Amino acid sequence: MTPSLLSSLLEVIMKKLRASVRSHKKQPANHKRRRTCALSSSQAKPSSLDGLAKQKREELLQASVSPYHLFSDVADVTAFRRNLLSWYDQEKRDLPWRNLAKEEANSDRRAYAVWVSEVMLQQTQVATVIDYYTRWMQKWPKLQDLASASLEEVNQLWSGLGYYSRGRRLQEGARKVVEELGGHMPRTAETLQQLLPGVGRYTAGAIASIAFDQVTGVVDGNVLRVLCRVRAIGADPTSTLVSHHLWNLAQQLVDPARPGDFNQAAMELGATVCTPQRPLCSHCPVQSLCRAHQRVERGQLSALPGRPDIEECALNTRQCQLCLPSTSPWDPSMGVTNFPRKASRRPPREEYSATCVVEQPRAIGGPLILLVQRPDSGLLAGLWEFPSVTLEPSEQHQHKALLLELRRWCGPLPATRLQHLGEVIHIFSHIKLTYQVYSLALGQAPANAAPPGARWLTWEEFCNAAVSTAMKKVFRMYEDHRQGTCKGSKRSQLCPPSSRKKPSLGQQVLDTFFQRHIPTDKPNSTTQ
Repeated sequence: MTPSLLSSLLEVIMKKLRASVRSHKKQPANHKRRRTCALSSSQAKPSSLDGLAKQKREELLQASVSPYHLFSDVADVTAFRRNLLSWYDQEKRDLPWRNLAKEEANSDRRAYAVWVSEVMLQQTQVATVIDYYTRWMQKWPKLQDLASASLEEVNQLWSGLGYYSRGRRLQEGARKVVEELGGHMPRTAETLQQLLPGVGRYTAGAIASIAFDQVTGVVDGNVLRVLCRVRAIGADPTSTLVSHHLWNLAQQLVDPARPGDFNQAAMELGATVCTPQRPLCSHCPVQSLCRAHQRVERGQLSALPGRPDIEECALNTRQCQLCLPSTSPWDPSMGVTNFPRKASRRPPREEYSATCVVEQPRAIGGPLILLVQRPDSGLLAGLWEFPSVTLEPSEQHQHKALLLELRRWCGPLPATRLQHLGEVIHIFSHIKLTYQVYSLALGQAPANAAPPGARWLTWEEFCNAAVSTAMKKVFRMYEDHRQGTCKGSKRSQLCPPSSRKKPSLGQQVLDTFFQRHIPTDKPNSTTQ
């Protein structure tokens, strides 16, 4: 059966089964409410039709997969678990969330501690998360503490970590647990994913396995890379078929006696040894089971007499839906990094904005700068920023448009004082945003107080405000121009001299962040 015919057949069967399942799932509203409540403390039992759909999908998938991409030998599964866990016990990093999960006796607090760490670690490096996690757990050690916090406080602590909707959804989830679930976390991956906002399949599995010892596998970016290499999976890992196969492998391999440790060990292996570039194969505890490594060895030994018999995929590459595609065959120079192949990504769309740092330099008590709050939904929802306007790429009147926006917050302003400083480029996950940066120094305080949605802050208050990394970069450019220093100068700090004697923990994290991430090679432009 050809891959295209198999895929078509699979899709037709699944559509019919899903339609049948939907028709049988129509139930009275009161019955649905009772079922939802029950799910918070026990695993939902799938209907017979759900089970039938899963069985058919498994059969079709297995028919298209060579044993080369499976763990068909129980001895191999046992060896993989034993070797990985033994390595993890000796080599695992000392991380605060692991310590909390190990030491906390209360299961709800343990699950909360894991939940916070997993949300923070999404798309963010461990080294960056540690300080944020420590401060978060010190401020809100229990679910009830987070549930009672304001969104402003959450955004303020999350400031600089990126992907700000994560913090908002984390608090929404905490409030739901406290207000609707009696303060008790759902105990299974299925109910965690169903009941908590922002909790997907991976996060639910991580919480359930680490906090509640549920025997469930997980697949994040690190685990995906490990599985693709040990089973030589070169097809697009984002495709439905490959993703389903990877989750099946993770579930097959997870150790029933230590599911949480096993999942963390697999993630640790991908993060520290089986890395995207320059993997440390000689340090890998499962090297002997790795198909990618065997492929490298086969290439090295192919020219020698008495070539060893090394297993290969039994299917023709054009038929196997998990092998490297024929359009992108094995590259000997890449070694094990042939797996996984990166899926093509759309470049971020480009957007443009003009923003202005408005300052009262002669304000009583020190200079003040104006911030306005973003809408409650959309990009950077609820965060504070300098007054800004969206521009078209060829906008010719950005000076005028920005001045109109400033007058909305400050009243009448002299146009001659608006000074262009340069541009700041900040890349979000899907947007490349270019800010044209201006400054405006007010000779005297505005006649009226700041309107709702705006406020004046000191420099020190700005350092601890709920503002995005992009706005911190804008302010850095403004401060450098104000002090007459070059962009990225080591002499430049974010806060005035009076606040530098004993910097707060947040200030230390902020300073460290800018030292690492602000380039110094362009005098009038910054890019992340």
